[in-house]
Amino acid sequence: MNKPLRRIAIFCGLLVLALLIRDNWLQYAQADKLRTDPHNRRVTIERFANPRGDIIVDGNPITDSVKTEHGDFKYKRTYKNGPMWAPVTGYSSQAFDGSLLEKVEDGILTGNDDRLFFRKTLDMITGKPQQGGNVVSTLNGAAQKAAYEGLKRQGGKGAVVALEPSTGKILALASYPSYDPSSFAGNTAADGKAWNKLQKKNNPADPMLNRALRETYPPGSTFKVVTAAAALENGLYNSADQHTKSPLPWVMPGTSTQLKNEGPIPCENATMRVALKVSCNTVFGKIGADLGNDKMLAEAKKFGFDSEQFTPVRSNASVFSDDMNTSQTALSSIGQFNTAATPLQMAMVASAVANDGKLMKPYMVDELQSSNVDPVAKTQPEELSRPLSPENAQILQSMMETVVKEGTGTKAQIAGAVVGGKTGTAQHGVANSANPYAWFISYAKLPDNSSPVAVAVVVEDENANRGDISGGGLAAPIAKDVMEAVIHSKK
Repeated sequence: MNKPLRRIAIFCGLLVLALLIRDNWLQYAQADKLRTDPHNRRVTIERFANPRGDIIVDGNPITDSVKTEHGDFKYKRTYKNGPMWAPVTGYSSQAFDGSLLEKVEDGILTGNDDRLFFRKTLDMITGKPQQGGNVVSTLNGAAQKAAYEGLKRQGGKGAVVALEPSTGKILALASYPSYDPSSFAGNTAADGKAWNKLQKKNNPADPMLNRALRETYPPGSTFKVVTAAAALENGLYNSADQHTKSPLPWVMPGTSTQLKNEGPIPCENATMRVALKVSCNTVFGKIGADLGNDKMLAEAKKFGFDSEQFTPVRSNASVFSDDMNTSQTALSSIGQFNTAATPLQMAMVASAVANDGKLMKPYMVDELQSSNVDPVAKTQPEELSRPLSPENAQILQSMMETVVKEGTGTKAQIAGAVVGGKTGTAQHGVANSANPYAWFISYAKLPDNSSPVAVAVVVEDENANRGDISGGGLAAPIAKDVMEAVIHSKK
């Protein structure tokens, strides 16, 4: 072979080698990335090629799949009582991807999860089409219905979270106003129109906002439960009935501003029991100032503040600030200033108190199943922290139970159960110009001393008369209905 031909042959050989290297790189090193690339239309076509598995509540599916009439996507998602369950399920849409459980557990629901490999292999051998697995939730249908209908009855905005204190199971997770995920599950012009109507820019009520997990509110006086816990845990006070050092008037340190109480209530040197019962700002503001920012922050973090929670759906971090001066710490200790909390976070506070000081990690997926309902994964309860000793938790329980027996939370009383709670009416807007938020956190105890449920409720009512807004008036009745629903479901 002459020299020019040899050069051409070598060059062609190098081109073939480069092609083989590139081909192998794409097939092996890049295969998974390309297979899951959202811009790869085949990925989306495959995702909707078969019916999705279901999300299960109380043993029954709250989702379904139906055949589409046209297009590349064979099946689309439908939902039963969609608006009620949307804060749990999220949506699965041919046009707009997915959210919440539908997104987090998409691999199980489509049947593409690696943990379903054996099932997929068997189906392939037998010629069966691929089937999705199921997501068995921890939710209690009766509690969810009570939560959603209670919020709907109020007519404003709001959220409810209910937990099982001993395990951390989420029993209810409601947000209002809500939306029907079925309305945009397809890929038609009508689906696009429905989606656009729900966006905040077109709908100020923002129905797609999950207020239970993704909205943080000033918790107002419900945060006084955390402040009382900090006082007990740090030895500032040792009992519910010990008189506090709380003068009236009390001027916040470093300022000339008096911290005001709501109305003529007996707050001067009041015991913590009385102070929680009538919700004394001065008592709990001074406790926060006396303990200081570092100790208050440490206690708030034990309850879960300043950390995102994953249920497995992500919940925003609640906030208790560091590097505050003494007067800012005092305001934060009564749930104002920078303090902000999700409803999930405040349900966690009530849950830890009810569970004798042990905070369990909240979760909403009990089990993952293959298409033939064989278990793939089971969630085990997990301790998150211990914000309180059992002794101090029981002291705080007695204080919260006084609130419901004879204080601001009497509308949460339940026959045959002992209820502990705390109301809150949180300031909202510049110089408190907007209607406040109405809060209530609570738990119920049965005669055997077990606590099957802890609840947090927040209500925003922009149209209510300002004087009619209170945690005890708006939020406590909803909490009562949710707790009763859980108690009755245990019988």
